[in-house]
Amino acid sequence: MKRGDQLFRIAPLDDYRIVLRVDEQDIAPVQPGMTGRLVLASMPERPVDLEVTRVTPVSTAGGGRNYFRVEARPRGSDLRLQPGMEGVGKIRVGEARLVWIWTRELVTWLRLQTWTWWR
Repeated sequence: MKRGDQLFRIAPLDDYRIVLRVDEQDIAPVQPGMTGRLVLASMPERPVDLEVTRVTPVSTAGGGRNYFRVEARPRGSDLRLQPGMEGVGKIRVGEARLVWIWTRELVTWLRLQTWTWWR
């Protein structure tokens, strides 16, 4: 270490960024400005409201699937967030019929199989 070198940086406790991994099949309707809710594993009794700020155009692979990185910010104050916390987040993207919600993945799989067979 030399004189003037940075030893460490202190992060502000009121300016957090939430990073969500959204499956590539679910990314189409997600837009900045949408709201949602995050439930943290360490504080399940205190859900955190969030607002999407950015959808990145680059996907990453993990667990045999592709995910897009979606950044959000917490809405509200008096949050006890710490770096490294993990949980489950849901974004409100609209309404759909229950039949479509229950069968969407099957329909997508059938479309892919049909396309593969015709090719």
